[in-house]
Amino acid sequence: MTALSDDWRAGLDDIDAALIDEYQSGFPVQERPFRVVAERLGIDEDEALERVRLLREKGIFRRFGAVLNPPVIGSSTLAAVAAPDDRFDEIAEIINGYQQVNHNYRRDHEWNMWFVVTAGSRETRDRILSEIEDRTGCEVLNLPMLTDYYIDLEFPVMNDDRFARESLDETTVSATRISENATGNLSDLDARLLVEIQDGFPLTKTPYADVAAAIDADTDDVIAAIERLLDDGCIKRIGCIVNHVVTGFRNNCMVVWNVPDDELDARGEVVGSLPYVTLCYHRPRRPDQDWQYNLFTMIHGRDADAVDAKIDELAEEYLPFDHERLYSTETLKQTGAQYEELVGSSD
Repeated sequence: MTALSDDWRAGLDDIDAALIDEYQSGFPVQERPFRVVAERLGIDEDEALERVRLLREKGIFRRFGAVLNPPVIGSSTLAAVAAPDDRFDEIAEIINGYQQVNHNYRRDHEWNMWFVVTAGSRETRDRILSEIEDRTGCEVLNLPMLTDYYIDLEFPVMNDDRFARESLDETTVSATRISENATGNLSDLDARLLVEIQDGFPLTKTPYADVAAAIDADTDDVIAAIERLLDDGCIKRIGCIVNHVVTGFRNNCMVVWNVPDDELDARGEVVGSLPYVTLCYHRPRRPDQDWQYNLFTMIHGRDADAVDAKIDELAEEYLPFDHERLYSTETLKQTGAQYEELVGSSD
């Protein structure tokens, strides 16, 4: 653990706090966004830009830019393999070698390597999973999201809250069905834009103009496209993406539950509204692979014992069903959603 993660607030002031907690989303979509932010914070444009740059260099921000929404843009899935200990690093290297694998974690379970594949089409996604099986010799557990009850990793961190959503106002929770065959209905400009910004925006006074220049487009057209993609849900939010591990939320547990199918939506909506549950969604059972679970929840907290206590509460009061707790023990890869192309038949 680094000195930064032990005392990551050292040297930060109220303006830094505002940038960290208030600009994880809602960053202005206009030609000079840092000028707008600076006016709101009572500083000048150069200082606003420099503060964001320094917070990124310290590791408090992972990046500045857009959070893409893979299930709307194309096809995404959570997958797992049971990697033998003596081949674990080798298998992780193979899986992480795919650009379309954006998250990969070691978890304390028989299925010990959990990764996310995002692609522009279901066909490409499934081809990658098949290649991973062939190259690793490991069976892949394929668990695409079927219903989204609550998903958001935007939360305040400039506090001593135990859990990620503890300080948030009440949020809207609903059962949103997800198609495995989504394509996003992207124009050529939309597709080129999303591929260009998937790693973040340039940290300059004119990030949208710089993106426009990179894809040979007009700045006004790029700004209009970003606003449209936000409205359509292809982009979830634009802002400064906080590193929740560095900022103290180091303990996260994925809990999988065997919920009766006829109770799934009602239970999912209630659990998704709880202030300590950061993710809640429905994925398929795989009985042929001895996988009986259909509801997934995530809790991000500062203390492992407190996280376990909340899982106990979930099991006692909200989800009195068989479940397993899959603690993350190692981050193997973590980026935003990645694509090579978003037009044509493959990416």
